This record gives sequence, structure tokens and C-alpha cells, in this order.
Amino acid sequence: MARMGDVLAGFHAAWEFESDSVLIRFERGIRTPKLFQALGERRIPLDAIAAVTLTPGKRGTVVLRAEPRPGADPLMEAAAGQLKEGSDPYRLVLPAERETLAEYYADELRAMLATNDPGPAERYLVQPPETPLQFKAYDGKASFDGKSVHFRWFWTGASSAKWKAGDQGFAVSDLCGVEWRSPEVFEGHLRLLRRDSGISQPAQADQDPAAVVFGLGYGPVHESLPFAAAVLAAVRTGGPSALAEGSGAGADAGARRDPADIADRIRHLGELHEAGLVTDEEFSMKKAELLAEL
Repeated sequence: MARMGDVLAGFHAAWEFESDSVLIRFERGIRTPKLFQALGERRIPLDAIAAVTLTPGKRGTVVLRAEPRPGADPLMEAAAGQLKEGSDPYRLVLPAERETLAEYYADELRAMLATNDPGPAERYLVQPPETPLQFKAYDGKASFDGKSVHFRWFWTGASSAKWKAGDQGFAVSDLCGVEWRSPEVFEGHLRLLRRDSGISQPAQADQDPAAVVFGLGYGPVHESLPFAAAVLAAVRTGGPSALAEGSGAGADAGARRDPADIADRIRHLGELHEAGLVTDEEFSMKKAELLAEL
């Protein structure tokens, strides 16, 4: 029998077997996938695991994988099948000569899972990444404090539609989910899905004030996916009831009073105005909002 505290070490990670969970500790070495480094360690309750497999890997390796139950892990739910094999946190890659040992632990885990329900979990069983979290997308900076999500647009990347809408703040209670599209595929983005079905969201993420777009090194998986998972977990669990009020340009005014930053924003607003992308009224109103933050 596997004893509590037994450790099986592979490439980039080690699994520690406990009575009710598997503690996965990821290495922080330079060759370790950045997502693993960002996650640090994760405790996977046994009731979050549907099955265990052991298969041949590449170049003289074997792969031990715990198959998470659908709906058990917010990280995997947010990823929606888009993670590359090498970044799958449920895979432990070992040298082929350790196959017998890996098979032993696979059998032990299967025995412990014998009474498990392999079907969808009713709630998240794996802890989401801890907040606060933030990352830079191509067109803005996204931040999440556990209560609300804020998007602060970059004048170099944000569309005129987003500049017109202003910086955004979204209370967890106003959201019903998230849509994460990996930056490793064409047109990656993070879109917040609004609970109010009456709010129309543009199809294109670069035109949607409730979305940030990735690309050119912005919004990498190891930053944007944990962020998406944390937001999704907060949405699904209801989130705190005392949430930041309001949304739009003034929602995070207290966090952005740098005069140089505001001067840049006004300068860019002027360029949009001159180009005919914002009206005289929109220019005057937005400029007044920005000046009020000084």
C-alpha cells in the first residue's frame, strides 16, 4: 500500500500521496513550463479525480495522468481543452525505467478512487489561484482583487470603441462566466460574460469593453489562464456580496492618478477626436472625467 507522504518525482513536478488528496509540487527550474512555475503547488482532492492512466511518452518516458472530473477544477474549466500537453498540470512525466514504480502508484490511486463518482462535479473541488492577480494584455491591463475585475486600457493598443467606453470595472455578481482563448492560437482573448442578457456584447473581442485581447507576447498562458480561473471560481461560488460599486471610467479612479498617465490619455483622446473617431461631446465629457482624476 502507498503510505501517506510517499512522493513520486518526475520531470518538472513531484506528486505526494496523502489520504484524501494528491499534492502536486511543481519545480521552478528554467526548463519548467511557465504555467507550472506560476501554479507553484496544487492540492487535488481524490474526489476531484475521475480516473488514472499510464501511457508511453516521448523519448523514453512514461506519463502518469490523473483525469480531473468535469467541473472539479476551475483552471481546467477555464482552459476548455486548449492547454498543450506539456502544460497540462495533471500529467507527470517520468523516465521509462520508472514505469514499474509509476504503475504501482497508478494502481494504488485507482483503488482509492474505486468508490468515486466520475461524473461532473457539482462544485469546484480544487482551489483556484489566489488573488490579487493581474496581467498585461495587448490592449489593456487586467486586474482582479477577488471582488471585481478592472480593465485599464493602453492608449497604444486599445480600439477607439474601448477608449470611448472608458476603463472598466465589473463586479463578480454581474458576471456569469468567462471565455478564455489561448494566446497560443489565433486571436486569443479573455472575455467576461455578463449576467444581464440585455447587454449586447460585440462579437470581436477588440471591440468589446468586457474583453482584453492577447498577442505579441501579451496575455501569456501562465498569467492569463490563472487569472481567468480565479475569476471563474469567484463567479461560480457567488463571490462576496460587498462589491465595488459602479463600472466604467471612474470604477478604479483611486488606483490611477498619475498625472503623466492622464496626460497621455488626454493626448490620445485628442488624436481620436481629430481623426473623427469621437464626437465633440464625447471628447469634452471624457476629458472632463480624466481631469477630475488629478
